[in-house]
Parts: sequence; C-alpha cells; structure tokens
Amino acid sequence: MIDFDAYVKHSRPGPRYTSYPTAPEFSDKFSYEDYLKQLQSKDKSRPLSLYFHLPFCRSACYFCGCNVIYTSKEDKKERYIGYLQKEIEILSRYLDTKIPVLQLHFGGGTPTFYSAEQLDRIINIIKSKFTNFTDDAEISCEIDPRFLNEDQIKVLTSHGFNRISYGVQDFNDDVQKEIHRIQPFEVTKNAVELARRYGINSINMDLIYGLPYQSLDSFKDTLQKALILNPDRLAVFNYAHVPWIKKTMRKFDEATLPNPKTKLEILKHTIEFFTSNGYSMIGMDHFAKPNDELFKALKNGSLHRNFQGYTTKGGSDLIGIGVTSISECKRHYSQNHKDLDLYEQAIDNDRLPYSKGIYLSDEDLLRKAVIMSLMSNFMLDIKSIEDEFSIDFFDHFNDELQELDYLKDFFEIKDKKIIVNQTGSMIIRNIAMCFDEYLKKLPENLRRFSKTI
Repeated sequence: MIDFDAYVKHSRPGPRYTSYPTAPEFSDKFSYEDYLKQLQSKDKSRPLSLYFHLPFCRSACYFCGCNVIYTSKEDKKERYIGYLQKEIEILSRYLDTKIPVLQLHFGGGTPTFYSAEQLDRIINIIKSKFTNFTDDAEISCEIDPRFLNEDQIKVLTSHGFNRISYGVQDFNDDVQKEIHRIQPFEVTKNAVELARRYGINSINMDLIYGLPYQSLDSFKDTLQKALILNPDRLAVFNYAHVPWIKKTMRKFDEATLPNPKTKLEILKHTIEFFTSNGYSMIGMDHFAKPNDELFKALKNGSLHRNFQGYTTKGGSDLIGIGVTSISECKRHYSQNHKDLDLYEQAIDNDRLPYSKGIYLSDEDLLRKAVIMSLMSNFMLDIKSIEDEFSIDFFDHFNDELQELDYLKDFFEIKDKKIIVNQTGSMIIRNIAMCFDEYLKKLPENLRRFSKTI
C-alpha cells in the first residue's frame, strides 16, 4: 500500500539514473584515444545492444525533452543515412561486429519519419556489418502513430522487429493542442491494429502526466482510452518541465500546468486504475501484464535499466550510433556529438563522432551496481555486492547508511538485503541519491535536475 502523504514530502531535484555516473559527469577528460582503446579491448563475452538515433521530426512537440532535429527536407534525411553507414564502417575497425547482438532499438526523433524504402536500407546497412543477431533478439522501434503506414510495418516485421513503442502522451483535445501534437484516438487505434495484424506481440504505449490543461477527470478519460487499445506495457511518465534546457517548453503558460496536488491525484488514480485492470507496476513509472518478461524479471531480481528505460537484457554492452547517441560499456560511457555539423565533420575526417564520456573507476562500478539494483529491482543483495567487490558493505557505506536514515520508513535491511517497500519504490531516486558520490559534491541549489516527485 502506497502512503501518498509520506511520499509527497520528498520532492527534490535529482537524477533519473539512466546511468551512473550520470551524464553531467561526462567530459573530454576521457579522450578520443581513451575511447578507442576501450572499444578495441572490449570483453567479447559480453553481447551487444545496439541503439540507433534517427533524430528527425517534422515539427516540435513542446513537451519533448529528446534530442531532435526538425526538418521537412528529404535530402537531409537521405544525407543522414549515408553518415550512419560511414559511422558503422569506422566503428567496425575498432569493435568486433561479429559479437552476438541481443538487442536493437531505433529511437528519435521519429524513426518512421523515414519511408519504408529508407528504413529497409538502414536496416540492411546495419545487418551488413552486425551479422550475428541472436534468435531471441529484442528488436524494437519508437513510433509516432501519426507517421506510420502499412509498408513501414511490413519492412519492420520482415526484419524481425518484435516490439513497438507508441508515443501517445494524452488523448485530450485541449492538451494535444497546447503541446502541439494533434493525434486523434482513431489514429493511435489504427496504428495499434496495424501492428497486431502483422504479428507484433509486444506493444508499449507512452503517456505523460503533468502536461498543460490536464486534470484528474481528463486523464481518467485518457487512461480509459489507453485500456481499450490493450497495450502489453505502458510507461506513464511525470512531465519534466525544464525550460532552461528545452526552449519549446517556454511556450507553455506555467499557470496551465497541473498543481502538485492534482499531479499526485493523477498518479494515485493511474496506479489504482492499471493494477485493477490486469497490469502490474514495474519500476517507478512502467506497467506490464503479468505474463510480460519485464514483470518476470522484476520478480526474479534481474531487471535492468539503461538509457532506453527498463530492460531484461542485462550483461550486454550498449553501442550508440548516430548523432547524440550514448554508449554504455562495462568500463565507460561515451556520447556522440549533439550538433549535426560536428557529427558530420568528425566522420568526414575519418573519425568516430565522439564528443565526451567517462571512464568508470572501481568505486564507480561498485556504486553503479548498488544504484542500478535499487533503481531496477527495489532491492539490493548486500552479500552479492560484498562478494563481487570484496568489501564490507556496512563499513564501506557507513556514511551513506547514516544519510539513508531519514528514509528509514521506506525500506528495511533484512537477511543482508535492502528491501524497498511500495511507497519507497515511488521515491527510489531519493534512496539512490544517498549512494551518489558525485552528487554529494554538488550543492543542492546547483542541481539542475527534474524533481523526484
């Protein structure tokens, strides 16, 4: 049972922990040469997870925090395909592309802003170098239902795509108008039915609460419509209003954003609604049917978290390809240039488009294991951490455990495990922050993160 009165008291700026160390710690101190050495010395027993960033959108959705390039020019999209191919060619000199691939994900932008023929070319380029996809590989694509047709679905399924994530956000007309994303219910319904017709058995739907003009009643209607479409998973995100980072968010009249009380009511109803309609809560903001592998992974403690969200494909090295993409290997993170011109210039100079990153020290690896276990599974096996890192957990983290004391109502330490309760799972970012060595060095008034609640 979630104690919402206790939960609401703990709102403070904090990382979302899609990585540890978090992205603000990336820098050019981890040099291009360092990055290449890490690629060349990669542990070949760790399989690959591939992420391709297809950054183009026709127009801006004002709530969006993604790295997006707005264009209607066909030549710009065509040009990008050529640079993706060149990047893969350069990458293959330093990375063994015959290592098994157990995950491929297209993100954006709007991947299906590309035509069926263009998508087919992109996938063939990828498979010409990465030739060893596992039989059970998870192959997925983020899709804006407004940009999807049957030919595109045919191409995706012919290449083994088996998961689709539809961006919806909200079905209310007033909200859609304000966020600059007109997407009638029938458009989403047709997209879901099309995917089902071509054998896609795992459909995720993204919703956002906290958007302008949302109310509890309006979001109740959105949830009812989402349920009609019967997705296998849902992600219901708290809108992160960061206008100092994303200029499009400045278009909102902040007086139209729902107040904290309304947001809490929406969240509470969302959890009750989905859990009473056959879904189980996964992580902070996901819901899945009990037969979904996310749910099974949470139950057996093998759920993982990366830049694409929750995943069951742990133990792999994530390779990000395309402008702004982030890679996550065992000992490093690296990020490509965010600026398209700089991305192209690097490739024209026969270099990978590396911008910045970080090498993970032994202490980073230890704290990453602790934070990611808590973030993903709401549990930490202390003995497992002690065995893996040859430490006495209670001695090593004495200060952190004392700091955690103010959250003692939200977890227990039992049988050498930290077990987070249901209310604690809602503020898991706060719990994880106690183990963040970098955050401790940053004064709270300088923490430019979204709030944890």
